[in-house]
Amino acid sequence: MTGRHLRSLPVLDRRHEDGDGTDLPAPWPLALVDERTKTIERGYGPLFHRTFTVRAVDARHGATDLIEVLSRDLDRGAPPHVVTFARERGEPGRMLVGDEYRVYMPAPWDGPVRVLARTEQSFRFGTLDGHLEAGEIEFRATDAGAGIVDFTIEVWSRAGDRAAEVLYGRLGVGREVQASLWVQFCLGAVELVEGRREGHVREITRRVPVRELDGR
Repeated sequence: MTGRHLRSLPVLDRRHEDGDGTDLPAPWPLALVDERTKTIERGYGPLFHRTFTVRAVDARHGATDLIEVLSRDLDRGAPPHVVTFARERGEPGRMLVGDEYRVYMPAPWDGPVRVLARTEQSFRFGTLDGHLEAGEIEFRATDAGAGIVDFTIEVWSRAGDRAAEVLYGRLGVGREVQASLWVQFCLGAVELVEGRREGHVREITRRVPVRELDGR
């Protein structure tokens, strides 16, 4: 059912490619690594490097405005009644490195994350113990011209345990649920900048085999 729903959404160039060592995410900042950290080294199976991108034209707000709005309330970009970002550490109304959230998604895909990086035009999360995945996700926006904003969600993820590997890696159920969510989040970003979507949401998924992850 999720697959049928995803195919009905405006996705263009939904490409699947072979990945390699260049697809690996940046290491966690050492100051943020502790006993709860769940980096890709603690995952199972292949790594999936995915990007979801959309362009808004005739936008009334720019990239910095968009990221500021999302950093204050992530639910502003999320499809209602599908996903919720609940703050578990940090002050309401702003996002700082080290803050923590719990992402509630269609069961059983929710889990805790920590803010690894925050700039005027991006923020990045890393997964913590209790998350069904091991990896990172970055939300970023770029001004591509007058009234033009490019918004991207970039994901690096592996199954968090052996049971999740079956659903996430082999059957692909978890990836389809997430793809549907992030496509809708991209559409929400276009609404937040009060622009008009140019073309379709573009998705690229690169599968990195386990042998490329050795030593990570």
